[in-house]
Amino acid sequence: MADFPQDPLPALPVYDDREMLARARDFVGFLATRRTVREYAPDPVPREVIEECVRAAGQAPSGANKQPWHFEIVGDPEIKRRIRLAAEKEERAFYGGRASKEWLAALEPFGTDDRKAFLEEAPWLIVIFEQRYGLDDEGKKTRYYYTKESVGLAAGFLITALHHVGLATLTHTPSPMQFLNEILERPGSEKPFLLLVAGRPAPGTTVPRITRKDLDGISNAR
Repeated sequence: MADFPQDPLPALPVYDDREMLARARDFVGFLATRRTVREYAPDPVPREVIEECVRAAGQAPSGANKQPWHFEIVGDPEIKRRIRLAAEKEERAFYGGRASKEWLAALEPFGTDDRKAFLEEAPWLIVIFEQRYGLDDEGKKTRYYYTKESVGLAAGFLITALHHVGLATLTHTPSPMQFLNEILERPGSEKPFLLLVAGRPAPGTTVPRITRKDLDGISNAR
């Protein structure tokens, strides 16, 4: 490692045990208020806010620091319309026979169907692409590592950042999603990973009553 440039680790804040626990519990409470929202207000949200949240997503760790992600920030009504029409075409196939009865039964309590009005109603769509490989200056492929894991981490950072500034989100993954490459003119080296909807919730929005697994249901301490 001595052969590569090194920087000092940025100083981390120092908290005593009691304050660490309090901050951890506060953060759990904050994240517990994040819910998937399907109804959005038409209120505009500054592009700069979305861009800063994307900048936060870009701080995620990645395999060999290749940062194998690209974020398309879409606010243009015509492009959002095209994305909605293409997504609904795939969703009609999903709900009309592609999905198993078991899968549809699991979705039933959430009231989802092939209509995706939120893709036009929300002020912003953020399409996250996984870059499966890179290209050097001569156009030759360069290998990227742990791309799905890396992009998943970046997506988590982005959702948390958007929640932090008071915006609601929805994760949408119509399958297949190759239409996003065509509409957004992205290269074949990139694969759509997630279509993220962002904006302020519509007045009176409700969400399904759900519960989360408790700590014992998701972890073990050894």
